[in-house]
Amino acid sequence: MNVLTDNFSLYGKGLLGTVELTVYASLLALVVGFLMASFRVAPVGSLRALGTVWVTVLRNTPLTLLFFAVLLGLPRFGVVLPFQLFAVLALGCYTSAFICEAVRSGINTVPTGQGEAARSLGMTFRQTLGAIVLPQAFRSVIPPVGSTLIALAKNSAIAGSFSVTELLGTYKTLNELGYSIIWSFVWIAVGYLIVTLSISAVFNVLEKRWGVPR
Repeated sequence: MNVLTDNFSLYGKGLLGTVELTVYASLLALVVGFLMASFRVAPVGSLRALGTVWVTVLRNTPLTLLFFAVLLGLPRFGVVLPFQLFAVLALGCYTSAFICEAVRSGINTVPTGQGEAARSLGMTFRQTLGAIVLPQAFRSVIPPVGSTLIALAKNSAIAGSFSVTELLGTYKTLNELGYSIIWSFVWIAVGYLIVTLSISAVFNVLEKRWGVPR
């Protein structure tokens, strides 16, 4: 218990860093994921190809390698940003590929007749997708999207290896101070549990309110 009480500010700073990474990367992943899902079902071949390439490359690239590519590669091209922003880009883009596939699966559950009816009324693809398809698909993708964002929160631990302030990285300082590594990790695990259970609670509420009835 002394590990926590003696280093509460350190744990708090790490937990706040993890929460910030999770929130910002989640927002990026949701926006890009929904965009790429719309590309994958678009009637324009070039957009479908772009969506397919995005998902294929990111889903099959190790997240650690993507961190190296973003944090070490982009500065070579003159893109210099704070490490936390680089981490958000890596986490958000990586997770967006999984969000995309979850949303696309939800879109496929919507009967094709509804899209055809919308087009027969003169609605454009954007109008059909935004007003007819996505609102219905949203109901079925709440659980998988929630699971994906929980995975994102846990994946944020990788950022600590790249000088980004987050929860797992606190163990280095605690180890240097001579505290028990076991208890250090116990309280780190409790911190991640708080974050993941909070995300789970939010999506449970969303599922009860808007999810598909069982």
